[in-house]
Amino acid sequence: MSDCNETLKELYLYLDGQLTEDDRVHILQHLDGCSPCLEAYDFEAELRIVVKSRCVDQVPEALRARIANALEREA
Repeated sequence: MSDCNETLKELYLYLDGQLTEDDRVHILQHLDGCSPCLEAYDFEAELRIVVKSRCVDQVPEALRARIANALEREA
């Protein structure tokens, strides 16, 4: 079960392409043999496609600046 937990923890990094090649291979091998994790992967990958296709509005520059300022204050 820890292999599933580790795979699910790394799933977002995998989808973002932020893992080493060895880690990517390990996750791919796990997904090939684990249908619950593969279902989670499929859901997250599909969700990203839907969000990307539906979230096309441009953020006003004033809002971007306010968010950037708030993040700087938090850091």
